[in-house]
Amino acid sequence: MSLGKPKVYVISRSFGRYCKEAFQLVKEVADVEVNPLNRIMYKDDILKIVENVDGIIGNELFDREVLEHSNRLKIICRHGQVGDENIDLDAATDMGIVVTFTPYVYAESVADFTFGLIINLLRKIISSHLSMRRGRWETTKYVGFNVHDKTIGIIGLGSVGLRVARRVKSFNMQILVYDPYVEEKNLKEIGAEKINLDELLKRSDIVSIHTPLNDETRNLIGKHELSLMKKDAIIISTATGGIINEDALYNVLKTKSILGAALDVYQKEPLNPESPLLKLDNILTTPHIASYTYEDMREMDLMNAEDVVRFFRGKKPKYVANPEVLEKLKLK
Repeated sequence: MSLGKPKVYVISRSFGRYCKEAFQLVKEVADVEVNPLNRIMYKDDILKIVENVDGIIGNELFDREVLEHSNRLKIICRHGQVGDENIDLDAATDMGIVVTFTPYVYAESVADFTFGLIINLLRKIISSHLSMRRGRWETTKYVGFNVHDKTIGIIGLGSVGLRVARRVKSFNMQILVYDPYVEEKNLKEIGAEKINLDELLKRSDIVSIHTPLNDETRNLIGKHELSLMKKDAIIISTATGGIINEDALYNVLKTKSILGAALDVYQKEPLNPESPLLKLDNILTTPHIASYTYEDMREMDLMNAEDVVRFFRGKKPKYVANPEVLEKLKLK
């Protein structure tokens, strides 16, 4: 370790993998140690390292207990967005810890991925591909549903939800929106109808979730809500695990009460390989990769790295989730 240099611990397994320049930038101002586990770090893992580092780059859980376990930690760079589900911003602010993030970088790529899931689920592309890999030619087994002219219900018309809506307009879809905090200009742009959640679920052929996880949205879609959906409707989530109750979802899929579902996010990640969801034939599952594109990963790496450099050179980071902490630190 270099004398006098701060220590930055990189928990994120993707940071620097596709942008070596970002890794080198961090090394200019800090000694860097990388997660050697080749997996997500759990709370017990983080508690072991947090008291010996000045900065962290990663997306794992940082609750008050973790943050209070260190008197040395000064900055956490989230390799993505910041939500109530992954970091206690109040605790970080109380302790004078700066939290940076990478806002809106992946909105377009997640919207692309979401639409890919919709098409794959309705047209049974992956299922028919796997059938052919088994040497079969089952044309009548994989009759799908049209994607165009459907009604889509978007839960959360934020940066990603709005971009999904822009894409579906070209498929001549009617757009319904449930979002208590939606901006009127966004509704007008996409020609959407704002309605309550129950009505959205009853009317939609496709339900797509794009809201953060918080006390208002945790288990937002449960047994009652799923029971309102059409029998030939599908539900998609590329938002955050915990918004859909997975037990309730399993039951409606198992009984074919809805047509299908596609999930990229889960209540607990990684998803248990023994999860009953994986035994169903009417669900499409992916391992939280909606934002994983080479272009976005590079941009996120650089945003994190440049904020680390600014901070340890005594300047204000550019993308701060708790700006009130900057007043305490008197950064220029």
